[in-house]
Amino acid sequence: MLPTKRAEGAEDSSDGVVKKGRIGESVVGAEAMVAGEEVGGGGSGSGNGSGVAEIDEDLHSRQLAVYGRETMRRLFASNVLISGLNGLGAEIAKNLALAGVKSVTLHDAGNVELWDLSGNFFLSEDDIGNNRAVACVAKLQELNNAVDISALTEELATKHLSKFQAVVFTDISMDKAFEFDDYCRSHQPPICFIKTEVRGLFGSVFCDFGPEFTVHDIDGEDPHTGIIASITNDNPAMVYSVDDERLDFQDGDLVVFSEVQGMTELNDGKPRRIIRSRPYSFCIEEDTSKFGIYAKGGIVTQVKEQSILQFKSLRDSIREPGNFPLSDCLKFDRPPLLHFAFLALDKFRKEFGRFPAVGCGQDAQRIVEFTASFNEATIDYKIEGKLDEKLLRLFASGSRAVLNPMAAIFGGIVGQEVVKACSGKFHPLYQFLYFDSLESLPTHQLDPKDLKPLNSRYDAQISVFGSKLQKKLRDANVFVVGSGALGCEFLKNLALMGVSCSRKGKLTITDDDVIEKSNLSRQFLFRDWNIGQAKSTVAATAASAINSCFHIDALQNRACPETEHVFHDAFWEGLDVVINALDNVNARMYMDMRCLYFQKPLLESGTLGTKCNTQMVIPHLTENYGASRDPPEKQAPMCTVHSFPHNIDHCLTWARSEFEGLLDKTPNEVNSFLSNPTQYAATMKKAGDAQARELLERIRECLEEERCERFDDCITWARLKFEDYFSNRVKQLTFTFPEDAATSTGAPFWSAPKRFPRPLEFSATDVSHVQFIMAASILRAVCFGIDIPDWAKSTSNLIDAISKVYVPEFKPKSGVKIQTDEKANNISSASVDDAVVIEDLLTKLEACTKKLPPGFRMKPIHFEKDDDTNFHMDLIAGLANMRARTYGIQEVDKLKAKFIAGRIIPAIATSTAMATGLVCLELYKVLAGGHPVEDYHNTFANLAIPMLTISEPLPPTVIKHQGMRWTVWDRWSIKGDITVAELLKWLSDKGLSAYSVSYGTSLLYNTMFPRHKDRLGRKIADVAKEVAKVDVPEYRKHLDVVVACEDNKGNDIDIPLISIYFR
Repeated sequence: MLPTKRAEGAEDSSDGVVKKGRIGESVVGAEAMVAGEEVGGGGSGSGNGSGVAEIDEDLHSRQLAVYGRETMRRLFASNVLISGLNGLGAEIAKNLALAGVKSVTLHDAGNVELWDLSGNFFLSEDDIGNNRAVACVAKLQELNNAVDISALTEELATKHLSKFQAVVFTDISMDKAFEFDDYCRSHQPPICFIKTEVRGLFGSVFCDFGPEFTVHDIDGEDPHTGIIASITNDNPAMVYSVDDERLDFQDGDLVVFSEVQGMTELNDGKPRRIIRSRPYSFCIEEDTSKFGIYAKGGIVTQVKEQSILQFKSLRDSIREPGNFPLSDCLKFDRPPLLHFAFLALDKFRKEFGRFPAVGCGQDAQRIVEFTASFNEATIDYKIEGKLDEKLLRLFASGSRAVLNPMAAIFGGIVGQEVVKACSGKFHPLYQFLYFDSLESLPTHQLDPKDLKPLNSRYDAQISVFGSKLQKKLRDANVFVVGSGALGCEFLKNLALMGVSCSRKGKLTITDDDVIEKSNLSRQFLFRDWNIGQAKSTVAATAASAINSCFHIDALQNRACPETEHVFHDAFWEGLDVVINALDNVNARMYMDMRCLYFQKPLLESGTLGTKCNTQMVIPHLTENYGASRDPPEKQAPMCTVHSFPHNIDHCLTWARSEFEGLLDKTPNEVNSFLSNPTQYAATMKKAGDAQARELLERIRECLEEERCERFDDCITWARLKFEDYFSNRVKQLTFTFPEDAATSTGAPFWSAPKRFPRPLEFSATDVSHVQFIMAASILRAVCFGIDIPDWAKSTSNLIDAISKVYVPEFKPKSGVKIQTDEKANNISSASVDDAVVIEDLLTKLEACTKKLPPGFRMKPIHFEKDDDTNFHMDLIAGLANMRARTYGIQEVDKLKAKFIAGRIIPAIATSTAMATGLVCLELYKVLAGGHPVEDYHNTFANLAIPMLTISEPLPPTVIKHQGMRWTVWDRWSIKGDITVAELLKWLSDKGLSAYSVSYGTSLLYNTMFPRHKDRLGRKIADVAKEVAKVDVPEYRKHLDVVVACEDNKGNDIDIPLISIYFR
């Protein structure tokens, strides 16, 4: 049992439950570390955060990982106006409600028409004839009850704008835009003005954030850091980093130095400018020739600089638009033309009071003429040569339509610009953006008759693509994998587009996950009352409410080899397209493999904070998803994590590992042993290695000296763990490797990046020490099924109980081996006596079990990061910060610890919406068919900068052999129940010498094994059944074999998968 000083009687404290103190740094210091955020005032017109409601970290954790607390507080204090509740306005409103601004006022003086239903997902047939803004209020409010949603239906005037920090207009005349922009610029403080439009397959954004707008953090990235190896006494001084720490600094960056020994003058906190930056060195604009000589140590940290932008007014920008952001290098001349085209459309609407009619040549000609006149009136930005009249006619014909994919893209872009306007976080769009996706149109010439409205909710889309493509959309069979943030956006888009909305069409969505509170800040089809329910089922029901014709089937199966009886051959063969909405590479790789096998288009996308990307995988046209892989993330060596950490990530990795070892893995091993001691003992004896020995030692410790029966035992265990982790182990490490220790080459052992640790002395007056004991003892009690008394969460009672714990004196031992080899992948030490030790441990465990209550089992604790009441993150943050303190590493607050230890992927609604919109533009091409590879687009976007890059997908690698050619998309088929010899002959006729045949993971034939010759005359299906010990399912008529071949020169030739149809 655990040693304890017996208390004469612990009384319940009248203090009750106290608030948990924050571990580590002060609140301000910790906030500044989140998402690289600088603490301070917001951008122009933003609130100061005073009086703002507290942030619900469970709800907004993924968004906090992107923005940080201070930005979130500014958002919570911001009021936003959105004028024009077409599909674009609805998308912007949705993204801002999810982001959590203080209020969103919806303005629209018009009524809902059938036309609106193809773009605005808040509207239904029942809303036709009602005011657009009013019709959206209730459904928008459901997304976030903390945001004040209201409607404004009267004609808008400048008097309405004064209370807002940002105003957005999606359908406004240029004359009104001039008036409102002038007012916003003159207002004090200035009001951020955004004008945006979606016209068919064309879109535009204009931003004016006032004469002077402060950007506090341009890109939102964490400040770069480096570990110093040496600094020269020169002018300018040269700084070198340690060999394995590549630097990410650029010329012009400002940096500060800390912990430099010898050349201590650099520790003055003064920012210094970098010049001549290299991967492992840089110069600073500083004369260090008279400074002290560098001795050792030092950290260099980037200083994020503020930037002040001077925006031009809309009037001035129309005349002199400046440089247009360019997303597609093949369209370098497109933005100036679209600039004039949008002006021409405004002039047309002003003169005729309507949009150009669909397919009307006369109206289109007027747009061409108006565009030409604007171009001629321009001097500095004039387009030379003939204007692209075909483009202008297409622009005119579809200009009334607000297509959902375009609205999703621009809703993401503009929603992010509003966040920038309210917070000063990230670099705003400066100032125009134009984008088009004419490649999404069918490859054939559209018949004007096919563009005529059918009095349906899809009329807007039909006016651009025609009714023939609309029918293909309705009849499509689609597989959507994943129903999280991406999946919700996809379902909304597809429902509005009319995909799978006929009896012939069908959309299958699958997701094995359930809804959690943290999902609600971006997975907008879910509500708080859906928490705990299946994601796919709830999402499918919500999407059907958007479009009652949506033919959708929701499953709760993970797409993986184990569910191929659900997603069987017939299912796959009936699909038209697969859309991934996944969040991990392994699942993506599996879906890529299946799409390759069945030759189905795969539309892939992903997000990371403000970044998003899309990749089109089209049979025989593009490479597959798995053809190129990102390099694996660099992992810290095991010895670094366990003994020589030098950053907080190392401490948190260690902390989570200890949490799982103590509270999850060891209790599970204890239960495995207790469930069947004889079998467990036999397994350990058979293993007979260091790992088996360590498992048994942990089980024995848990059931003998560390076993807890009362809550006081748990406190004792926690206090002794504190001593072991943060004092005893440190003393042993520094005894084995003193501060002046040297390596075998004579170099100082404790040189960068190693940090010399100092043991901690427990103090009841240090709130972080007490919080650690509280979290550890409570979780230990849970593991042992011990009731937790009310006083356990009372600081005063807990301190009293801790004071009664006897802590033995620790004396370091000689000869203790500590792993220093960075290539070692475990810290187990093998022993020649492992088998003997294992036998002894099993004997001791047999004696332990006799002392346990009948049926005793432990309760393993599985780490759950998103419940702030379960003490999981309290313990992990405490472990990490106490360890950081011993090594002199900057500590973090619990939220930052959650991001790192919980491996939280930063996520926001804006980038998710943009990614799905970009994918759906590609879906038009896939379902229309006939598009060449150059029409398809892969994209990468970063809304923080902002940046959008479009590229053509790479073609698949072509393999050639004796006049034949094939790619990864090809599959060879052989009909008949053939033998192994017949397969080899079939390949030989193609000039290929086969030397190995495999089925799954089983080897059916290989020329290296003489006994395999007996299989030559046997049917391949029979050999596969015998060797692989599996039956081919009845629904499958074939089996697939992988064959390794050589040409006549002995060169390996990669050939396609071979399907043998034996049934």
